[in-house]
Amino acid sequence: MDDDRFHDECAVIGVVGHPEAANFCYLGLYAMQHRGQEGAGIVSTNGKTLFSYKQMGLAAEVFNEKVLAELQGSAAIGHARYATFGGKNFQNLQPFIANFSEAAFAIGHNGNLINAAELRVDLEKQGAIFSTTSDTEVFLHLMARAESGKNNYSQRLRASLERVKGAYSLVILGLDRLIAVRDPLGIRPLSLGKIGGGYVVASETCAFDLIGAEFVRDIRPGEVIEITADGRLNTVFELAAEKPGFCVFEYVYFARPDSTIDSRNVYEVRKRMGNELAKEHPVEADLVVPVPDSGVPAAMGFAQQSGVPMEFGLIRNHYIGRTFIEPKQSIRDFGVKVKLNANADVLRGKRVVVVDDSIVRGTTSRKIINMIRSAGAKEVHFRVSSPPTTGPCHYGIDTPSREELIAARNSVDDIRKFLEADSLGYLSSEGLYRAVQGEQHNFCDACFSGNYRLGLPKISEGDPTALTCDVATLGFNRR
Repeated sequence: MDDDRFHDECAVIGVVGHPEAANFCYLGLYAMQHRGQEGAGIVSTNGKTLFSYKQMGLAAEVFNEKVLAELQGSAAIGHARYATFGGKNFQNLQPFIANFSEAAFAIGHNGNLINAAELRVDLEKQGAIFSTTSDTEVFLHLMARAESGKNNYSQRLRASLERVKGAYSLVILGLDRLIAVRDPLGIRPLSLGKIGGGYVVASETCAFDLIGAEFVRDIRPGEVIEITADGRLNTVFELAAEKPGFCVFEYVYFARPDSTIDSRNVYEVRKRMGNELAKEHPVEADLVVPVPDSGVPAAMGFAQQSGVPMEFGLIRNHYIGRTFIEPKQSIRDFGVKVKLNANADVLRGKRVVVVDDSIVRGTTSRKIINMIRSAGAKEVHFRVSSPPTTGPCHYGIDTPSREELIAARNSVDDIRKFLEADSLGYLSSEGLYRAVQGEQHNFCDACFSGNYRLGLPKISEGDPTALTCDVATLGFNRR
């Protein structure tokens, strides 16, 4: 079932000015585990030395009291990674550490550099030796090779950022400071909070809630902030951008519903998506049934707007482990049934509206519809709280190729027939932005519109739209 979803590719967090910096980073990664499940890492500093620990696995599996006790100091950064191209690889786990003649630093990165391949080739020609297949390492080499006159982190960083192109939220830990960076369009989220006498930055505000931090503000698109070990915070510089390009899919699916992204509560936005969906695609029905968990807020909004009661006709098993032994005897739709089960007493004889956040390949949605019919539903109508997903993301999200996206090659009615639904309705782009309460030109919605604000990854002089090769051609991984 998870294979028929988009996947975000990591979470970053940084804490400075607090004696429990490493513990808070661990808890923040735990809160943001939905953003990356392959591996986790933390680097801390006591002002003299960097201490590092990272392993494959979930945050709760990687860290324990003994490990955290060894991550000394009052400043730390953490990273949770989701593997995409190139498979799982310990060497690609972050944060990365670099040692310059002046000092050492560590870096964690959420996003994707669309010119990473070109930069890597250029750096290798200059003698750079790469030890990972992650484009994050490009930052390290660019900073190391910044002009000799640029003798501090922010100067080296500025010289590096002038060369990269893509989506990125960065946390950089020096021996005496923490630097946080958001790309000029602000595609990937990053927020600032305060805890005790120190500060915290994180991909999502749900991390602040767990550690008891106070939300201060979103880090602005293009903003580079520096927080010193003695608690001084300032914006060291800002990268120019014509207008922001926040990732609208954070509101559709990626972010936790209790997070606030760029001043918008995700839960409320998703409910409004359901409101708009009910206005655009009403249907005579007895029940509104969410696909748990991501479809629940939109289903609530649909039910409120339509007056049709919402019931949990699909029950999710929340206790699936990282591995599951499948039975030798074939069971129809087994993969979906492991995580979802139809509540037959609720569904039997009913006209059902199923609400989900998106359709990717369509295979899971079809199995869900068949499961609900098998439970005795009289009609099954499918509603999607986002526009048709017609293109892959190249700015830090793991997505199937265009050929695998059902909406890229089929009409809505063709998709309905494939799903075996009685009717199908997608939220329009206009409805989406009414729900988000923002202007479309301030968001990145390339997966819906095909408008890639930063352009496309260029691997060769060939067709730049041949995106299925991506950076996998050169062995790179996105986070």
